[in-house]
Amino acid sequence: MSTPLVATNSRVKEARKLSRRSVRTERRLFLADGPKAVEGALGATTHDGEPCVVEVFATPDAAQRYDDLLGGVDDVVLVDDRAMAALSDSVSPAGVVAVCRFVDVPLQQLLETSSPPLVVCADVRDPGNAGTIIRTADAVGAGGVVLTGHSVDPHNPKTVRASVGSLFHLPVAVEPDTEVAVRRVRAAGMDVLAADGAGELDLFEIDELLADDVAWLFGNEAWGLPEDVAGLADHRVRIPIAGRAESLNLSTAAAVCLYATARAHRG
Repeated sequence: MSTPLVATNSRVKEARKLSRRSVRTERRLFLADGPKAVEGALGATTHDGEPCVVEVFATPDAAQRYDDLLGGVDDVVLVDDRAMAALSDSVSPAGVVAVCRFVDVPLQQLLETSSPPLVVCADVRDPGNAGTIIRTADAVGAGGVVLTGHSVDPHNPKTVRASVGSLFHLPVAVEPDTEVAVRRVRAAGMDVLAADGAGELDLFEIDELLADDVAWLFGNEAWGLPEDVAGLADHRVRIPIAGRAESLNLSTAAAVCLYATARAHRG
């Protein structure tokens, strides 16, 4: 067994730089932290067919613990605990991290190859919310997620972890211009439904609409959808709240809307 690399090793230091969005964007590489993320990455390819995983770092203990997972990897790079702590953003690192190629797909490819419903996230900044929405969209059988405007990078370590592997098998596109994204989704034949607490339609009363080809539009965690963005949608839909709660958390609201859509499709 080779001697584990230390935190000051140049190979470890270069991988560590991928914690910064600017470096990820420049290199189109990111870190997948933990066994679930690494498992998803090992089974994934990029939109142009390349293997997602470039290399895997593991502590000696983790390499033994996850032997079934890593057995098919040609060359696992062993690192010591301090080097793993530098590569992982987890409080308690699981001991395995993969360097991966970006897995986002061009918006047009997503629209041409994915079936409704779709999810459009406008200016969703919190990586945990973004990852949870990707995971939920995957769970309900949605066709994909589009992150628009100033949304978080889908390859952010916290987003990757919150998606619990779904990032690697659900198409995700990035489009800086929200208006462009919404117009292209509508041009693809989908009704765009804006989740809006003051919406004119009640989610519980629109099963017929939900059973059609739709895309959900969700806004920022703090301020929701600006008027000009909400105005791009075909309809604004509110989630009825029977109690005294002012609103729902973004990822919770997305889950309610997406499962209502999935139920309508089954009906």
